[in-house]
Amino acid sequence: MNNVRPIEHAAFSDPRMIRTDAAVGDYRIGSIDRSLIDAFESIDRKALRQYRLARLRDQLRQHDYAGMLLADPLNIRYATDTNNLGLWVMHSPSRYVFVATEGPVVLFEFTSSKHNSEGIETIDEIRPAIPWIYFLAGPRVEEKADAWAKEIADLVRTHGGGNMRLAVDRCDPWGSDRLRREGIQLFDAQPLTEQARLIKGPEEIAQHRVSMDVCDLGVARMHEALEPGITESQLWSVFHQTNIAHGGEWAESRLLCSGYRTNPWFQDASNRVIEAGDVVAFDTDMVGPGGYLSDISRSFICPGKAPSAQQRDLLGFAADQIAHNVSLLKAGMSFREFAERCWPVPERYVHNRYMMMLHGCGLVDEYPSIAYAVDFDAWGYDGMLQENMVVSVESYIGEKGAKEGVKLEEQVLITANGAVPLSRSPLLDLD
Repeated sequence: MNNVRPIEHAAFSDPRMIRTDAAVGDYRIGSIDRSLIDAFESIDRKALRQYRLARLRDQLRQHDYAGMLLADPLNIRYATDTNNLGLWVMHSPSRYVFVATEGPVVLFEFTSSKHNSEGIETIDEIRPAIPWIYFLAGPRVEEKADAWAKEIADLVRTHGGGNMRLAVDRCDPWGSDRLRREGIQLFDAQPLTEQARLIKGPEEIAQHRVSMDVCDLGVARMHEALEPGITESQLWSVFHQTNIAHGGEWAESRLLCSGYRTNPWFQDASNRVIEAGDVVAFDTDMVGPGGYLSDISRSFICPGKAPSAQQRDLLGFAADQIAHNVSLLKAGMSFREFAERCWPVPERYVHNRYMMMLHGCGLVDEYPSIAYAVDFDAWGYDGMLQENMVVSVESYIGEKGAKEGVKLEEQVLITANGAVPLSRSPLLDLD
């Protein structure tokens, strides 16, 4: 396999994988494709919210919990369809939600901004949050934590029917100590929320498609903007601007690099000036409109110099890996079977292999994460691929110590008939 020439790579024969038209229109600051915004606004958010809340409550009933207390902003988003102060609350936990198994959804919100979460039919009550992080509570942390715990315990007693078992996703030790003093039994909520988020409803699939359409537009605009002399950060800003202009929210990373910075992988965009003939590799990690993840990777060759035979090999091997592994995906396949049947990575690329072969997608990266067969005993776990899961299939091809590497990734919906790619961005671009 190591001697395969570029023309023999299976992926090169698939027309979907090779760009033929780079026309993407005007990508000036602020320009938008109104059809994408209209598509987002047409999604039935009431149906989306009802589906997600029902999924959470089904998990609560399966585990015989009185309810769950969620402080992770992504879990709050899934449970309530609210997003207040975005990234700030990810490092400053100060809003939370109580979801009773048989009872109300009570959102604890900043008093000054509770209007941002009003009018959502699945939220029964909005109360003032009692934040007890030091930034907001200062030397009154213990006092605030006591008040917080008493209010949560009262909700469990009122709506639990005598059941004092509460699932919690994120709680500092002194908070958990106080809940236990109130007689609350604590359990991990994260397995429940991950399992709830695993299977996407119709409106969630529509959300993924809208987000991916925005992502594809951003990728196309980057391709059009790429020329010798542009910096990595400048090029990344074209993608980020496209997402924000269409109602998207953030990127989980800034993984865009070029030339020698593409090997090893996981290097953020810098002020490096991209040169003609450089590999330019990126991972979108894009949280788009509605908060849904569009996670694909592509690798371009900067115009002005033809791809080398080595670059074509790197691209070809990565595309072969993606094409083969996507073709395997089907509902009912176990994680271990997928790992064992996956594309065999040539020995010289094994050292720098990507950390996993596949991961789930939803609001962000989600369960599952499937290990390579060689890593399965060390950290892998088994499970089952199911219909209406959304996953991203990963590939990184680059020799240890080599000049360049290539990153590709495809996001797909698992259906009864196999995997359907959500992106229309060609996997290979050799213009």
